Order: sequence, then C-alpha cells, then structure tokens
Amino acid sequence: MAEDSSQEKTEQPTPKRLEKAREEGQVPRSRELTTSVLLLGGTICLFVLGGFITERLKAIVSYNLAIEREAIFDTNLMFSHLGESLYDGLWVLLPIFAVLAIASIVGPIALGGWLFSAKSMAPKASRMNPLAGLKRMFGVKGLMELAKSVGKVLVVLILSLVLLNWLQEDILRLAYQDIYVALKNSMVISGYAAIILAASTILIAIVDVPFQIWDNSRKLKMSMQEIKDEMKDSEGKPEVKGRIRQLQREMANNRMMANVPEADVVITNPTHFACALKYDPANMATPILLAKGGDNIALKIREIAKEHKIEIIESPQLSRAIFYTTEIDDEIPAGLYMAVAQVLAYVFGLRNFRKGQGERPQFPKDIPIPPEMRYD
Repeated sequence: MAEDSSQEKTEQPTPKRLEKAREEGQVPRSRELTTSVLLLGGTICLFVLGGFITERLKAIVSYNLAIEREAIFDTNLMFSHLGESLYDGLWVLLPIFAVLAIASIVGPIALGGWLFSAKSMAPKASRMNPLAGLKRMFGVKGLMELAKSVGKVLVVLILSLVLLNWLQEDILRLAYQDIYVALKNSMVISGYAAIILAASTILIAIVDVPFQIWDNSRKLKMSMQEIKDEMKDSEGKPEVKGRIRQLQREMANNRMMANVPEADVVITNPTHFACALKYDPANMATPILLAKGGDNIALKIREIAKEHKIEIIESPQLSRAIFYTTEIDDEIPAGLYMAVAQVLAYVFGLRNFRKGQGERPQFPKDIPIPPEMRYD
C-alpha cells in the first residue's frame, strides 16, 4: 500500500514554521566558519602585533630577572613584582583576547544572524539517548562531519608540504644568519605560514556553509498535512470561527438595540425592514442611521420603539432604500435627503401637535425616492 503523500515532508517551511524554529534556536550554524574566523583573526593579530608583544614580554622578563639581592628575600617585593608582571602581561595580551572575542561572536552570527534562545539551552532527554547518538553519528550530518575532518587534515597537510617546498630556501638560509636576524626572519616566516594555513580552513567553510543551509532547510520541510494543520491553528476551526462570528453579531446587535431609544423615527416596510434614524439640527449636518434590520431584528426594533414611544412610520420604498444604502452610524446618502427630510418634518410637526402647538401635520403622500435607490 502506497504511503500517504500528505505525510511526506516535501513542502518548503511556512513563515510561521521558520519563526518557531528560530525561537527554538534552530538556525543554520557552521562551526567551520567560526573556526576559520577565529584562526584568521588570531594569526593576523599576532602577526601585526607580534613585534609589540615581543618587546613588552622581553621587558617584563628583564624586569623580573634584574632584581636586587635584597629584594629576593623580601616577600612583599616579590609579590609586588608578580602583580605588576601579571598586570603588564594582561595588557599586552588584551588586544589578542579582544580580537578573539569579536571573532567568536562574528563567526556564528555571520550565518543565521544574532539569536539567543533559552529553549535551545534547555536539557533534553533525547540528547542523552545512546541510540539517538548513534543515529546522529551514522546519519547524513555525521558522515558530513567525518568528511570535513578528513578534508581538513588533507588540506592542511597538502598546503604544509607546498609551503615547506616554497619556503625551503628561506628556512635553510636562517642557518647562515646572525642569531638576532635569524630569529626575526624565522618569526616572519612562521607568521606568514600560520596565516596561510589558517586561511586554508576557509576552503572547508565554503563547503560547510551551503551544506548547513541545506540541512537546516531539509529539517524544517513540512508535509501537506502539517501545513493544513497549521492553517487550521492560525485561522481557527470552522465551528469555532462560526461561533465567534455569531457572538460578534450578537454583540453588535445588542449595541445597536441600545441605540434605538435615542432615535427620532423608525421607518418600516412595514414587517420585513426597520430603520431607526436620529437627527439633531444643532449637532448634526444630516440624519444618521442608528439601527437597521430585517425580519426578527426589524420586529425587535419596532418593539423597542413602541416601548419608548418613538414614532413608527410605514414607508416601504424609503425603508428599503435606507436599509440597502446606509450602514449603522453612517449619514444617509444625499439622494435620500429630501425623502428623509419630509418624514422628519412630519414627525417633528406631530410632536408639536401633541404638545398643543400648531395643527396636525399631513403625512406626505409622495416621498421622492431616486430610481437608482429603489429596491423592490
């Protein structure tokens, strides 16, 4: 029976998978690159500062050997000499320590960037499993590490033989030179040779860096099922999303219903639609829609309007036009200004009549609705 293709890790990792891997400290790292940077930094620093370091160390040795006889039997002076020598020695070696410290940071972050992950430092039982260790030893990465080790030995060995052959005459010439000149020249030869041998490790790093990137990408690959599961986790399960949308609608409806008592008029279909409008001439340029709904929601709006004695006006064309063209808390469109103004004038006139002010207004017989806003 064929293996389910959805379980094969053939797909590139998603951004979420990459982010999670980075949080766990799973990024490509090359020990060979770090080694190359450390060796090159250290040898170049020694070569550049070798003369200065030699002179300072020679001065420290001379200072400690040129001690007066009385000072030899004074323990306080001996400790003083020791402290001063250690202090001077540390200051001499400080540039090398600084270069090595910088190189030890630059090397790892050159591939994978800066990252501090507490999860990667946490102890894991799988790391102490002998079987897992054997699997790592004889896996692809273990074989690659073996190949790199053999490669490093061969590269350094071959390059050493080439250097010896190239520097053979210079090395043999040292025997005929003055002792101080020979020492100086031997240090120069050793310095150049050390830099070249350190640079040879770059050849291994050039091979190792692409392999580490490939190996990390291979480990992070996902199956189609994992991608689907991630999408479900990110977007939520359909039933959960449906429930959330339902709750959101209920909350929106509750807020909308709470605004109905503030309306000046409710315009209905009379049964299928209901739209609650408010207009305050002192604070509003145009009327706004406080609430709208169809069927059951429309019925609820009418019930609240009756409870709060808000005028309910039946105008099927106008209610449908407002329902389809205006959102909650928005101003009514310009095309409905005249129609809504006639309805509000009637409502405000009716209020004044009930207060004993003026005659009873007549409801407008022909409310102007633009043709493009008629919804039948």
